[in-house]
Amino acid sequence: MARHGYEGGRLDLPFVGISTFGKRPYQPDWSAIAADVAILGAPYDFGTQWRSGARFGPRAIREASTLFSFGHAGAYDHEDDATYLEDVDIVDIGDADIIHTDTLRSHDNIEAGVRAILAAGALPVILGGDHSVTIPCIKAFEGHEPIHVVQIDAHLDFVDERHGVRFGHGSPMRRAAERPWVSGMTQVGIRNVSSTAKEGYEAARALGSDILSVRQARALGTAALADRVPAGMPLYITIDIDGFDPSIAPGTGTPSHGGFLYYEVLEFLDALIKRNPVVGIDLVEVAPDYDRSGTTAILAAQLLLNLIGRVLFRRVDGHHSRVDQSESHTF
Repeated sequence: MARHGYEGGRLDLPFVGISTFGKRPYQPDWSAIAADVAILGAPYDFGTQWRSGARFGPRAIREASTLFSFGHAGAYDHEDDATYLEDVDIVDIGDADIIHTDTLRSHDNIEAGVRAILAAGALPVILGGDHSVTIPCIKAFEGHEPIHVVQIDAHLDFVDERHGVRFGHGSPMRRAAERPWVSGMTQVGIRNVSSTAKEGYEAARALGSDILSVRQARALGTAALADRVPAGMPLYITIDIDGFDPSIAPGTGTPSHGGFLYYEVLEFLDALIKRNPVVGIDLVEVAPDYDRSGTTAILAAQLLLNLIGRVLFRRVDGHHSRVDQSESHTF
């Protein structure tokens, strides 16, 4: 049977059928994941400090992704003269169970999903949810080789504690920096009125963070920006949708003007993928109710599919093969 019905049978237009990510197969059994990439939803938004709604992000991103599921197998890019997402096995393993008002149990369930994906040798791609879901995602990499975290975001998210709260969406990068398997962080897009005070910036730099605003990133250019990330280090990429300008991504709880445009982010990530293996990805803070056009969710789905396609293309192309990773004791 053809994966998407292109070679006969059902036409399977984007608006037909169940909205798994990219209309890829659904695998509810986390002990039977067999794929290159596994999509996990983390519909948790109890960590927000202002506008909630990111709990509906995974569902919106999945629905938006069906737009890109119709057509020929793979995705031919005429600029790169490359076909991405060709012969790539992607499964959607559904959502981690969320326990209302219980942050720690909800985070534990998210962590369990990421651990199951890693155990299967697949690339975990997590759909948030608010940015606190990155905390359990990073925790799941315990026991693996050190990783470098690349963050695209308007906010530093380096609050240590606020009124006793240590696991909200203002703290994921602080919690990540505390993990011994996180070797450092590159935080890009940080700008304007921030969720973190000056002391937070000082603490982040003391723990090895390289912090750049949108204007600083633009002044450097894509190549020089990528050069600031340690070459060859396994990367965990976390993308807060508010890293983009709200003119193209209004559907988020804490929009901040002066953000990135689509190709600025894609070209930066593409430059990294050519130099570094990517071992995990999350995209967070899509809150679809603030964008009735659906543009924000479409942006999220489009970026993820392009990012996944490039990561797998580089592996097959001989740069970061799954075979090489499986021969190590980590991924």
